[in-house]
Amino acid sequence: MKRELPLADVYTVLEPGPVVLLSTSRQGVANVMTMSWHVMMEFEPPLVGCVVSETSHSFAALEETGECVLNVPTVELADKVVSCGNASGRTVDKFKAFGLTAKPAAKVAAPLVGECYANLECQVRDRQMVTPYNFFVLEVVKAWHDPAVTRPETLHHRGYGRFMVAGREIVLPSAMR
Repeated sequence: MKRELPLADVYTVLEPGPVVLLSTSRQGVANVMTMSWHVMMEFEPPLVGCVVSETSHSFAALEETGECVLNVPTVELADKVVSCGNASGRTVDKFKAFGLTAKPAAKVAAPLVGECYANLECQVRDRQMVTPYNFFVLEVVKAWHDPAVTRPETLHHRGYGRFMVAGREIVLPSAMR
């Protein structure tokens, strides 16, 4: 028999996709934050919506520069992903503290995280929802991936320090591309 789910726990059943590391650069200083609240909005051009708390160090950088990189880690980086999420870029150089490699991007000033299997260089395309909801619409302007990683085991946040790891893949007939 089903039980009532507290409204504060709804997000634990609707996780939007893999946890990402959002990197920014402001006045030449790189930062990276853990983010799990994002959604694909369009195929072409690829648009991604994401929530970045206005209290975070990354919010100011994204708001000022209009650029970031969405870096997609795999399970091997789980401890570093959590460490980034538990620290503030105001007081910690997360790249140095957690052993992450900042690599130059092609189209934005924010760095790629070298250890991640995919990196999506983004520019802010729509800010209409930033003031009421901290919701940015990003356009992916350059994308990178490691072709050697054919079955990425990505992290999916379930809330309260719990994660699922992407695993079994099934293929079904679909009219979608």
